[in-house]
Amino acid sequence: MEETMPDSVYKIIEVVGTSPTSWEEAARNAVQAAGSSVRDLRVAEIMKLDMAISENSVISYRARVSLSFKYER
Repeated sequence: MEETMPDSVYKIIEVVGTSPTSWEEAARNAVQAAGSSVRDLRVAEIMKLDMAISENSVISYRARVSLSFKYER
């Protein structure tokens, strides 16, 4: 007898996290903020890293993160 796995559907969203100290912290902030309003986060993928600059100095690190979570039917 062959067992079948239930079909799963996942939704993907993009969020941007920021940090004054690092890209890693910016990405962590993005995941934590999304996790406060989205349940069952599964995978995070860094899409883009950039920095905000003012007067020739980095003032903020930014991480654009793609997050997937299980879609509930």
